[in-house]
Amino acid sequence: MKINLIKKQGLLALFFMATVLSLTSCQPEDSVENNGLTNDNVDASFTVTPVEGKVNTYKLVAQPKGVLKSLWDIGAGTYAGKMEEEISLPDAGTYTIVHTAIGAGGGKATKSQEVVVATSDPLKGNLVQGGSFATAADQAKWTILNLSASGAAFWSFANSSATIHSPGGWAQEGIYQAIDVVKDKEYTIDMKVSSPSGSDETWFEVYAGKSVPQSGVEYKDNKVMGLSTWDGCAKAGFSGMLSKVGCVKNDKTGTVSNVVKFTETGKIYLLIRSGGNTFTKDGITVTKIEFRGK
Repeated sequence: MKINLIKKQGLLALFFMATVLSLTSCQPEDSVENNGLTNDNVDASFTVTPVEGKVNTYKLVAQPKGVLKSLWDIGAGTYAGKMEEEISLPDAGTYTIVHTAIGAGGGKATKSQEVVVATSDPLKGNLVQGGSFATAADQAKWTILNLSASGAAFWSFANSSATIHSPGGWAQEGIYQAIDVVKDKEYTIDMKVSSPSGSDETWFEVYAGKSVPQSGVEYKDNKVMGLSTWDGCAKAGFSGMLSKVGCVKNDKTGTVSNVVKFTETGKIYLLIRSGGNTFTKDGITVTKIEFRGK
């Protein structure tokens, strides 16, 4: 009798395990339905407050309850930020600020607010001409720096942007314009960059140097910022302000920084040079180029 009872208990245990395995095998591996872990009611609300003592500067504060990560977009692409962000909107206009809150299990929600800037900041005006590439006149403000003897790499202008194309094989090309600066004044450089696909052994570098660019000669005077697959960015698709998605160190500071300062008043050259060995098939697109007093 005792032996039979043990056998029956063993058979019941095997039957139970087979039933559980059968039920779980029918459930997709990535199914999270009714798992109780995903927060489908994330609160993405946030406040926008002018920062006292700073012109056209605002503090964004997201409500923190149930929020694990904050994504922000102030008009130039989404970036991962903090739940409290300080932003500068130096130009007059209407801006849509978008906050995406991510909660437990990947649940997310989005909220947006409009901010109206009545007057441009006189000290932070954009010194770049034609930085949006919106018209033929804008595009004419830029000079092409021919660096590939065969012309394999080239810049094209369309949709209020400029795109660098390269077949790879280290072909590269540049664009630049002259800008007048003041001694010892700090400036910031930025621009929106994007590409739907990544590259390998590729660079996109921004310079602000005193040397006059010369056709066929790689420009290397005062590298400020950029993208570099060797440094870990542009390997996959990207979109956002270069100050957020870039990873190239500033020659002067030795850190990833978009701040520049000059020892003399006079003319400098804002130059973008890009190319690579296995360059993205979609090219790297740039717009909203800015050079502003800090």
